[in-house]
Amino acid sequence: MHGLMMDDPLIITRMIEHAARYHGSAEIVSRSVEGPIHRYTYADAYGRVKQLGNALQSLGVQLGDRVATFAWNGYRHYELYFAISGVGAVCHAINPRLFAEQLIYIINHAEDRFIFLDLTFVPLLEAIKDHLPKVEGYVIMTDAEHMPETTLPNVHCYEDLLAAEPDQIEWPEFDERTASSMCYTSGTTGNPKGALYSHRSTYLHTMFVVGADVFNINNAAVLFPAAPMFHVYAWGIPYASTMVGAKLVLPGAAYDGASVYELLDQEKVTMAVGVPTIWMMLLDHVKKEGKSFPHLEATGIGGSAVPLSMTETFEDDYDVRVYHAWGMTEMSPVGTTAQFNARVAGLPTEERRGFQKMQGRTVCGVQMKILGEDGQELPRDGVAFGEVAVRGPWIISSYYDNEDASKSQFTEDGWFLTGDVATLDAEGHMQIVDRSKDVIKSGGEWISSIDLENAAVGHPGVMEAAVIGMPHPKWDERPLLVVVKADGADAAKDDIITFLGDKVAKWWLPDDVVFVDELPHTATGKIAKLALREQFKDYTLPTAS
Repeated sequence: MHGLMMDDPLIITRMIEHAARYHGSAEIVSRSVEGPIHRYTYADAYGRVKQLGNALQSLGVQLGDRVATFAWNGYRHYELYFAISGVGAVCHAINPRLFAEQLIYIINHAEDRFIFLDLTFVPLLEAIKDHLPKVEGYVIMTDAEHMPETTLPNVHCYEDLLAAEPDQIEWPEFDERTASSMCYTSGTTGNPKGALYSHRSTYLHTMFVVGADVFNINNAAVLFPAAPMFHVYAWGIPYASTMVGAKLVLPGAAYDGASVYELLDQEKVTMAVGVPTIWMMLLDHVKKEGKSFPHLEATGIGGSAVPLSMTETFEDDYDVRVYHAWGMTEMSPVGTTAQFNARVAGLPTEERRGFQKMQGRTVCGVQMKILGEDGQELPRDGVAFGEVAVRGPWIISSYYDNEDASKSQFTEDGWFLTGDVATLDAEGHMQIVDRSKDVIKSGGEWISSIDLENAAVGHPGVMEAAVIGMPHPKWDERPLLVVVKADGADAAKDDIITFLGDKVAKWWLPDDVVFVDELPHTATGKIAKLALREQFKDYTLPTAS
């Protein structure tokens, strides 16, 4: 027997339609790529979203088509979130920091028909355009006055496209399980993998993100997503602000401490989210300038582990509550957040801080367990540790068009294997203790040790190479390249780094190169990373001192 309820689909455009109607005067404030601060309301934004929806249909975009974005956190990118999915297409936000070969793979694998790009990324797309045979056109996200000279084919001006369209639209009707958006993982092993979200999954994720047990967001909040909008849709904050009609403040391309503080202070931001690296730069600026946070009440920090000293500085020195959070691209992304339950909230400060070092409590809607090497579930006692497995309505059921990756990353009964090794207690507190793959997380971004090793071995003076992540005060981790020289070679550190310069992304380059006579190996001939980390446990990177 089914309940007698209306079967009204959960569609993303319903969020902005609601915001425009009932919170129409609430603001969206952006630092534009062109320079000035841009300011308008949800009512204004929805009018432009409808114009953009018409423009997409005029370009021939149809249900299921992929439309890519290369853009910072700004109002035009925000408009694309709703217009692309609103016409039934898939908004494909791409991380422009990836290496060129990865970008080419992602765009071709997704079969993006059009690419919308900020002015910043025109040279980047010009450099790879000849490798993108399926892209039909490019839309530069600016006005006619700022349109650049470009070699990109079939180029359109964003503002000209909108100006030619009416601000009324009949949104197409489709099932709530229709694909709405997609993001690719950073490709820690092999090619990047696509996570394809639905309207339903995004809507449900947003409902839980605004909830009291996650980020506790309501209409009175002023939100600042420092997490880029190409990183799992800024952790869902643009959608969350729209759902409740909260003021949204977008930093554009400026993530330095001074620029971030200016907007936080000027716009009276009450909650900001981002990776530890951004907050480290912000705290450094505030300390040097002798400033404070008169309006900021809370910050959500994820992407990599939050140093306890950062939590203490925010809370003890500036009275800003820190919410540690954890999630993944495959999870939309939120899986845990450090909202205290009643018991932990009543503990003395030092005991509470022990829980704040954890990744937080499991969010309702996410089922989580830890598995031993035999695949069996381990006890939730806060002591046993194993690989984290999750499932839920905003967690992918498989990778987009990638059967091999899907087979390796999911259990037979449908649980997603995260690759993180953690403890889990009876109250849902999860603490990551290691990673099952030898990836390095630098400033919230993944660096593949395998890809870096393979590139290094291409140097004629390198016989064998291994990469391990070393602690870094600013970036959390940075790569150390350990090399065994080829017989008779005179390879030097600078030579190897120069060699790697055009083979990996710039921010992947190792912070140091150390030469050894031999690397430790396992019985099967693989490099023993655990032994290597032990060997270099007392080593300090030159950039970390």
